[in-house]
Amino acid sequence: MIRQAKLTNGIRVIMEPMDNLRSVSLGVWVNAGSVYEAGADAGISHFIEHMVFKGTARRSAADIASEMDAVGGNLNAFTAKECTCFYAKVLDENLPLAVDMLSDITLHPAMDEQEMEKEKRVVIEEILMSEDSPEDKAFETAGSAYYGGTVLSSAILGTAETVSAFTREQVLAYMDRRYVTGNLVLACAGSFAPETLLPLLEQAFRDCPRGDGDMIPEREPKAGKKWLFVRKDTEQVNACLMLPGFRLDTEENFALAVLSNALGGSMSSRLFQKIREELGLAYSVYTYPMAYRDTGAICLYFGSGEKQATRTLELALSELDRLRAEGLTETEFQRSRAQLKGSFLLGMEGSGAHMNAIGKRLLLQNKEFTIEDTLSAIECVTIDKVNAILDHVLSPRRAVCAAVGRTKGVQQDMKALLDRWMERK
Repeated sequence: MIRQAKLTNGIRVIMEPMDNLRSVSLGVWVNAGSVYEAGADAGISHFIEHMVFKGTARRSAADIASEMDAVGGNLNAFTAKECTCFYAKVLDENLPLAVDMLSDITLHPAMDEQEMEKEKRVVIEEILMSEDSPEDKAFETAGSAYYGGTVLSSAILGTAETVSAFTREQVLAYMDRRYVTGNLVLACAGSFAPETLLPLLEQAFRDCPRGDGDMIPEREPKAGKKWLFVRKDTEQVNACLMLPGFRLDTEENFALAVLSNALGGSMSSRLFQKIREELGLAYSVYTYPMAYRDTGAICLYFGSGEKQATRTLELALSELDRLRAEGLTETEFQRSRAQLKGSFLLGMEGSGAHMNAIGKRLLLQNKEFTIEDTLSAIECVTIDKVNAILDHVLSPRRAVCAAVGRTKGVQQDMKALLDRWMERK
């Protein structure tokens, strides 16, 4: 059973004890991500995620690594557009260490200036690695255009220019604004007793600066350029088409998940069967939905050789038109919904998956997550509900496409094809 509590200083805690496990996963969730950054702060949330592992007031970077390795645990973190999460997975007997370690790195990072200079180079290499991935570049370019003019258009990693200019004072000032009690959620799932955990959290997080959570700026898509081509010397043309979706926690978002599975989310999907299996035009072709607090999208991606790229795009757009006109078949719908249910349940095995689910849900939506509620929401999706969202999701006039490749002729052909398609109502 999931339980909520509040520490004396106001930090929210969500807990899910799980029987028959030896592991326990603990996460510190923070309202800190690229949507909260502006100008010179671009990439600072992600940079902080790196820097907390470089030492604290009482632990060196080597201490942090060796203490967790000594108990066979896992300590890590990730940054997204709307949040940052620091987490540990350990045996239940080592929960006190996980609590102490996570509170130490999130509340008392040293932010040593020499370590900062080294880590700037590491993060810039990560940015360059992303630039060298045509698939990543296609997604980043499409997303920037689709959410043009809003905070969602910013890259999580920032830029080499902003990262290289970060100062210690700037980083600490950002943490002072964002790493406060109202912006934190502590989530724990696995083998533990709440009456044991809560005193540990009270002691470990007692020094967290007090402060209220704040709202994120408006982020409805403003759609910049409809078509963007990034010239890179690649063997394939990598294309990403973004179409409208729905915000988190809406009934339509579950219908979109079923639709995405049927369109390009599995090996039995329309795009995979047509483009890869039947015609052999691409190795990778897929769709997936993404949702934020107040908006969302569905992405269609393919990577295809230069000679096949325009034909691949033509087939993908044709499939979108056919789906919009005819809807899903009953067989497609039943298979896709069953797959969504099965993949969800398989993905929820283990304490880490539960910690992620309950922590993210409370932080971003201020609600409890339960497997039963999610399964019920999936079961409530009907074929009529899926077909009802087709005009919204598959509207050509609201689409944005980005492609990465090297051939000017391909660029012109694909643009002409998209121009004709996007003019449709």
